[in-house]
Amino acid sequence: MTVWVDASSGASGDMLLGALVGAGVPVDVLQAAVDAVAPEPVTLRVERVRRGGFAATRCHVEVADSTTHRTWRDVRALLTAAPLETPVAERAVAAFERLAVAEAAVHGCGVDEVHFHEVGALDAVADVVGVAAGFAHLAAHGHGEVVVSPVAVGSGTVRAAHGELAAPPPAVVELLRGVPSWGGPASAPATELCTPTGAALLTALATAWGAQPAMTVAEVGVGAGGRDPEGHANVLRLLVGPAVAAAPGGAAAPPLLVETNVDDLDPRVWPSVIAALLAAGASDAWLTPILMKKGRPAHTLSVLVSAAAAPAVRATVFRETSAIGLREVPLGKHALEREFATVDVDGHPVAVKLARHDGVLVNAQPEYDHVARAAEALGLPVKVVLARAVAAARDLLP
Repeated sequence: MTVWVDASSGASGDMLLGALVGAGVPVDVLQAAVDAVAPEPVTLRVERVRRGGFAATRCHVEVADSTTHRTWRDVRALLTAAPLETPVAERAVAAFERLAVAEAAVHGCGVDEVHFHEVGALDAVADVVGVAAGFAHLAAHGHGEVVVSPVAVGSGTVRAAHGELAAPPPAVVELLRGVPSWGGPASAPATELCTPTGAALLTALATAWGAQPAMTVAEVGVGAGGRDPEGHANVLRLLVGPAVAAAPGGAAAPPLLVETNVDDLDPRVWPSVIAALLAAGASDAWLTPILMKKGRPAHTLSVLVSAAAAPAVRATVFRETSAIGLREVPLGKHALEREFATVDVDGHPVAVKLARHDGVLVNAQPEYDHVARAAEALGLPVKVVLARAVAAARDLLP
């Protein structure tokens, strides 16, 4: 199952929220996640509007006036302390972490020292957490692959906390390293089209980049930006539906296994390499220890990637590692449909990932983070709570 994000006219957190609601995600799902994190009241208000003559969904994030400038440490504490489902928390943390890393690179400071200014405000926290909850909801209903079009970033200038900046602002440029982007349609006004929050969310959520993949569209969501400029529809679209094996005129390109052997890279760098590859659209990435000629210890870097995301992944490998060549093999792939359920372990909820084959439930696996959280609350060893969660999960199997 596939979600295609059309960001050809720009992207922001509120545009993504509006598109999710338009594609059928209940507002209550988004609001519940926001309520779990926000330290002050935040309300999501949905409005039907028109942008460039087209109907769209506008999601207003209504908060009280605040001048709080939160650091990445502050935001991370809010997210980790909140009772969020694991998929929601992981997506939200990934997006804000990308923001922190980008801002640190732009300002030349430590990641934990970054003050988010605009994106640390409660409305941005709500944007990130709400969008994370919306995509987790789609994933739980079988929509796993998220393909994002080249992102329109804008031109001209934008007013920010540090004064007037060229569009796209430095944080957006940093966030979109290695992924497709462009200035935007000629009819678009000379202004910012992609916000740092929008760029962080897209790069955290994308499993591939490119044009609409072969799919049968079931739901369409059109999210509206705040402005309605003349001659330009200020919207972001979500197309949701099952993938199809072949596109008109021929078979869809198969996924690729991209590999390279590396023997001269500091091993401390590998975690950031894997993270960068996943952000660039890789479906999975892993390392295998090997022994090369002359007895040199090394690693084989393996990356599973769709054909659409392969150019961004190749560029990331060459940028982030010392590799000077790659080998590629087309692969067949079979993935089970996935969803989430919840079991009770001594009064504590634990999320369980379910997998189906031809509609039949064949696997149920508790989420480790939820198990560890329940074990801490109960004062029990993790292995004891895990065993109880596994036993409860078995009851979900036929």
